[in-house]
Order: sequence, then C-alpha cells, then structure tokens
Amino acid sequence: MGTVVTDVLGSLADVLPSAVVVAARTDDDPDAVLAPEEEPAVANAVATRRAEFTTARACARDALTRLGLAAPAVPVGEKRAPVWPDGVVGAITHCAGFRAAAVAWRAQVRTVGLDAEPHTALPDGVLEAVSDAGERALLERLARERPEVRWDKILFSAKESVYKAWFPLTGRWLGFEDADLAPAPDGTFRASLRVPGPVVDDAEITAFTGRWVVREGLVVTAIAVGAGSS
Repeated sequence: MGTVVTDVLGSLADVLPSAVVVAARTDDDPDAVLAPEEEPAVANAVATRRAEFTTARACARDALTRLGLAAPAVPVGEKRAPVWPDGVVGAITHCAGFRAAAVAWRAQVRTVGLDAEPHTALPDGVLEAVSDAGERALLERLARERPEVRWDKILFSAKESVYKAWFPLTGRWLGFEDADLAPAPDGTFRASLRVPGPVVDDAEITAFTGRWVVREGLVVTAIAVGAGSS
C-alpha cells in the first residue's frame, strides 16, 4: 500500500501492546481503492473525505494481512463502526496528516480503541461540551506542570478512543459525559465509567485505561483490553 512512515508506527507502538498489529500513513495512497462493500459509506462524500477514508481502509487491509488474513473488505456497520472479520477486533482513525488501523485476534485482545488528532487547541466551546468542571480543573493543573502539551486535545482524543473500545463490547452509545477522563503526565490515562460497563470475561469493566503520545504534531491515544482483563 505504499511507504509506511516509521516514526508514525513508533507512535502506535508506544501506545499499543505487541499483540495489536498496526498500519499507518501520513498521506493518502493514490493507488488505494475501496471494495464494493466499503463504497456506500463515501458514495456522496467530497474528494478529500473519500481519499482519507479510502487510505484508512487500505491501512486496515494491510494490518489484517500482517495479522495473517487475506485482506477482506472492512465495511461500515452500526453507528459507523468498522465491521471486522470473525475473531478480529480493531479500530480505524484518520485526521489531517494521519491514517491508521489497529487489529488483533479477539482471543488475545477483547477490544481496541484508537484515535489521532492534530496537536492543536480544541475549537472554542468544544472543551466545555466534552468535559465537566472536575476534568477541566485537572487539565489546568496538568497545563501548569506540562505547558507544552495540549491537554484539552488529549482529553478529547482519549474519549474518542474510549468510545471506540466501548461500542464493540456493548453496541450502545457512550456520551462524552459518561466517562470521567483523567490523563497523566506519564503518558497514561484512565476513563472511569459513569454508566454500567460491559461484562468481559465474566467481569464488569468499570474503567478503561490507555496510553497517549504526542509526536510529529499529532496526539495519538489508544486502549487495548487484553484477555482476562477487568
């Protein structure tokens, strides 16, 4: 699928365990094409949206090939979530300058969440819409400690990763207000659920833990719930 950018893959390796296979690009692949099952998702999309979606799907097929599967279509399913082959979990993300996919065998990893965003400030009003007063107070403390980090964007991206990890386990919507997100300076975050969590391996998940990294002008956040985790 073209050249893979090593430093971007390094970012993904920093936030995901080795059982998760990743593929990424920082540009659109001019040779990438959609499978017929994938086409309806962008049938009426503008050219830029179609290009990033197509490249992200190419990343997904590349990651599946590395996992040991023939590269099948990855259509859009309920709530626009990717539909993975049986026995596989995964996540896809795309933003300006980044397209990536992460996949794993469900026997090893129960769910994956992955999100990337430009390392820039959230637009006016967005932080207030996606966080509460307690979360914003934590971000203010972190900003005094690490002012070079856009903590508002880390919170936003991490909540996106939480949703992507949550939905395959529940099939239900999770609002920004339904998880109390606490990032830490050591590159980790914890999302404590404010609603009943999914049951995985006979145990309820009450919080998701993940990792974040800032590199090459991007924020990348990820969650991987391993088999036997609670």
